Amino acid sequence: MTVVDDNYTGHVEPGTAARRTLPGASIVKVSVGPMDNNAYLITCSRTGETLLIDAANDAAVLLELIEKHAPTLALIVTSHQHFDHWQALEEVAKATGVPTAAHQLDAEPLPVAPDRILAHGDKVEIGDLSFDVIHLRGHTPGSVALALDGADESTHLFTGDCLFPGGVGKTWEDGAFERLLDDVTARVFDVYGDATVVYPGHGDDTTLGTERPHLAEWKARGW
Repeated sequence: MTVVDDNYTGHVEPGTAARRTLPGASIVKVSVGPMDNNAYLITCSRTGETLLIDAANDAAVLLELIEKHAPTLALIVTSHQHFDHWQALEEVAKATGVPTAAHQLDAEPLPVAPDRILAHGDKVEIGDLSFDVIHLRGHTPGSVALALDGADESTHLFTGDCLFPGGVGKTWEDGAFERLLDDVTARVFDVYGDATVVYPGHGDDTTLGTERPHLAEWKARGW
């Protein structure tokens, strides 16, 4: 698969990949599978160590990208337990021998037991890069987002299915929407600035500044 290296827009067509280059890191975003899942390879510029977020689908595509663009893969994080976000996890983990990580509350459905259990407030260190683990309850019990600071002047936030352009992720149980919106408000919008770039589990990137004015609208509509 070709990775487009110029004019990163935050949009990738299904079956394509694009790279965003920052002073301290590069981010390869690839759309895989029939549900247009985003998988992310975040590489430390100095050491070459890489984090994969969501081995979602198309193991052959992900392994090709890893071989060509991230040979020093250090960890695979699964953002949450839904099937479309881990269909390639077992094959990619076996082929690379790389440890995996997820939140305890979403660990049981995964095809491989996580080597590392993530909790709110933890840090994931990949080379010189440091990601804060943010537990966001509601879409699933153990969904996590990862916030990368220090790669440039902005925060880069990988939100799984908890935050998208236009709203939070889907919820099903009574009280789950309120719980998710409360967590996203208190643990994301109240912590990080408007320049924060949001990389969701499906679809296009956005920023907190773009979404912040709509929080009251989301609360009022209930989804």
